[in-house]
Amino acid sequence: MQAVRSLFIPKWSSDVRLEGKTAIITGANVGIGKETAKDLASRGARVILACRDMAKAEQAARDILREVTGAKVVARHLDLADTKSICLFAENIYNNEKALHYLINNAGVAMCPHATTVDGYEMQFGVNHLGHFFLTFLLLDLLKHSAPSRIINLSSMAHNMGKIQFDDLSGAKNYNPVKAYAQSKLANVLFTSELAKRTEALGVMAYSVDPGMVNTEITRHMGRPLVAITKTIGFAFKTPAEGAYTTIYCTVTPENQLVTGGYYKDSASAQSSRAGQDDGTALKLWAVSCHMLGIRWK
Repeated sequence: MQAVRSLFIPKWSSDVRLEGKTAIITGANVGIGKETAKDLASRGARVILACRDMAKAEQAARDILREVTGAKVVARHLDLADTKSICLFAENIYNNEKALHYLINNAGVAMCPHATTVDGYEMQFGVNHLGHFFLTFLLLDLLKHSAPSRIINLSSMAHNMGKIQFDDLSGAKNYNPVKAYAQSKLANVLFTSELAKRTEALGVMAYSVDPGMVNTEITRHMGRPLVAITKTIGFAFKTPAEGAYTTIYCTVTPENQLVTGGYYKDSASAQSSRAGQDDGTALKLWAVSCHMLGIRWK
């Protein structure tokens, strides 16, 4: 039996134009990030593809330039598993960009075997949370200068299974790739919630997004068993273009129709898990993240 789609994707469209706006999208060389970049470019925005693999990033930029008439797209190197690379990327942005209106923290790794970043952090927590936490910290002054501006953090439905293991963030005691991924996605939701409280008065809004189950490169570690299960229960992954809908929704929807710090899925407001609404855990995660990165962010 052929698998059928089990996720309802609401009809939503917007003709909002973004001329004069600049967006950074991490991991924009493929999948959801590339589709998001293509959409924002078609609206007139200047889009910066922030990617680790420059060959793929430059190809993605060429693809968008070919497909979108008048697109303003450039590729810049960013390795979220290396804080030095993040610093160099931010320095490049400040040297070359006068404004930044949208920071879309889209890149991620999922359910990979145990590995560590250049700085020694568990890879999923290090890239999905700490890398984007640090990038946001470094770019916040430009976002404030460009206000009103927005930060969009891509989470996942997997955050529902997450728990922040403060006593074992490195996964050294008991590493489980699925639990580590869920932890990192819960961290995205908690970061967004705490960030919004600190930046709303500055004109910088923050939203977390669940794109749904999307057929992209991030699923490469999920293996054949999961694919077999999805076919058995009649489930189909979203396409990358469908997966980008909610990110685009949170980018172009008028500010008064969104709630900063909110969680969004299927192009609408949604409710995160109970753990994702724990203000105490969010505050502790903020403090621990600053300590791990050696920064002071009040």
